[in-house]
This record gives sequence, structure tokens and C-alpha cells, in this order.
Amino acid sequence: MDYSRLKSILEGLLFVAGEEGLSAKAIADVVEMDIDVVRDVLRDLQSDFVRDERGIRIAEVAGGFRLTTAPDHAPYFEKLAYSPARSSLSQAALETLSIVAYRQPITRIEIEEIRGVKADRALHTLLSKDLIEEVGRAEALGRPILYGTTKTFLDYFGLAGIDQLPDPLVSESDDELEERTKMLFERIEGRQLSLDDLRALDMN
Repeated sequence: MDYSRLKSILEGLLFVAGEEGLSAKAIADVVEMDIDVVRDVLRDLQSDFVRDERGIRIAEVAGGFRLTTAPDHAPYFEKLAYSPARSSLSQAALETLSIVAYRQPITRIEIEEIRGVKADRALHTLLSKDLIEEVGRAEALGRPILYGTTKTFLDYFGLAGIDQLPDPLVSESDDELEERTKMLFERIEGRQLSLDDLRALDMN
């Protein structure tokens, strides 16, 4: 395989893998190449990104590789995350937050199985707004990240703990659960709900 094409494929694989990243062995299995060759190509890519002053970097974490942003660009990302234009959450982010709140701790893959679509962008948004956080690693292949809600999340709703959330129904597709979720997360979209509102919702 052409070397430049291999580099391009590895970059694409890391992009698709998202925050979970990939081990050199996993990548080697996909491209059917020697693991040492894969490591060399990944480190070559790391050098390329730094040399070309790209906004993306390849970080080696816990034996795996994943795409990250350039550390010195952090102030700009923070300004974007807290700008008025980015203050509201998308429907995808609201749905993801609902799933995390009711099913925590939960992995990205489990969230995607429930929603039926990729959740990387929604998770990134929620993490940047400190509404969810990494709470550990699952005892599964690849040790995927587990997500849970934060104190900031509780503060949004004036809740003392997660146990004050309305009890979820068995099925995520149930209309009543969808209505509860919609009402609960209206607060994040700027329409304030009081604790009494939440309690009334829980009694319905």
C-alpha cells in the first residue's frame, strides 16, 4: 500500500473512533499490516501535525491513539463553548443528556445503540458544558469510557441528587417517557422549571 494512502487511512480510522481512540494492534488488524509499521506511521503522523501547525494532534493515551486538539488552542475552544451562539443545546445533545441521566454510568456505544446514530458530537458538547463527565471505564473489550452527569447538571435543575429525577419507564420509545424528557430538559433551553414543576412531572 502507498505510504501516503496508509497515513490517510490511519487518520480516518482515528477520526471515526472518536474519543475512545484505537490501539496500534486494532489498527494493524484493520489494515492488515505489522503493528510496528502502524506505530511508525502513527508517530510520523504526529510529527506531521506538529510540523504543519495543524489544529489536530494525535495523542497516545493508555496504550491507544486518538485525535485531540492542539493544547495551545484551548482558550479559543473555551470561548466558543461559552459564546451566546452556542448556549443552547441541539436536539441530539438533549436526547443524549437524557439517556446519560437515566442510564448512567453508560458508554458511548450504549448511547448510540439507544439513539440509533453516532453520539460523538453530542457527548463533546455536553462535556464542554460540564453537564456530563467521565466516571470510569467499563469492564468490556477496549475498556470504553463510562459517562455520568455532573454537579452542574444537578444545579441546572435544583436537584440534590439523581434520585430526584422522574422515574424512567421501561421503554425509551414510550410516548410518556419522551414527554417527561422533553419537559425536563426545557430548562436547559432557557425555559426555567422550578423544583415544584419537576415534582409535578414525576407525579404524572
